[in-house]
Amino acid sequence: MASDEVQPVTATTSVLRQPSSQLWFGTATILAIGMIAGGYLLGNGLLRAKDAERAVTVRGLAERDVKADLATWTISYSASSTDLSEAQGKVRRDTQSIEAFFKELGFPADALQPTGANVSSYTNDGLTTYTVRQRLALRTEDIARAQKAVARQFDLVGRGVFLEEGSGMAYTFTRLNDIKPEMVAEATKDARASAQQFAEDSGSGVGKIRDATQGYFTIEARDGETGSWGMSDSPFKKVRVVTTVSFSLE
Repeated sequence: MASDEVQPVTATTSVLRQPSSQLWFGTATILAIGMIAGGYLLGNGLLRAKDAERAVTVRGLAERDVKADLATWTISYSASSTDLSEAQGKVRRDTQSIEAFFKELGFPADALQPTGANVSSYTNDGLTTYTVRQRLALRTEDIARAQKAVARQFDLVGRGVFLEEGSGMAYTFTRLNDIKPEMVAEATKDARASAQQFAEDSGSGVGKIRDATQGYFTIEARDGETGSWGMSDSPFKKVRVVTTVSFSLE
């Protein structure tokens, strides 16, 4: 008797029996989708790269004339003698002369403070010479009075005080933090003006700030180099800052 039993179909058999055209179609579809996605991402990346190139980097400058609000004067003087006590006595009298000088100019007593003293000696042919040095420092916010003191500093020489090299007035502007925000804004505005000129020449427009770097603030003499030996520092200063700003172009 013939057998009517039906043979089961396995998963492997089913796959092997699929037409080759269907397999090719499925593979092609996957490849097409991948190419479309890749092309989109590549195109989007190129657009971003193009946008990134549309920028200009310029520098902006801000300057401001200011007047110092602090004056400091370090006064160094000395006396030499083969007798130590004699040299010390001379320095003591010089100190009294300096104190009287500033008192006559109207400075309070605490405006002048001692900042150091030392004694040195050398021997030549068996004879020892002693040198006593003293330093006093004037610190005041009265700039006008300080300028008068400097103008009359040779009065000290007339009183027998030997002023050593390095005895000079220095003027300082201490309120930099008060003007920093305004000056940074001015420098940024100046940078935008430069960027605007560049954009007009290239047929573009200036957009937002992309990146900015603040330079160092510098405080220098307004009227050139001062403060070297034989010259007096000036209370008139120039504050300067340079910023580097990158703007996007539209």
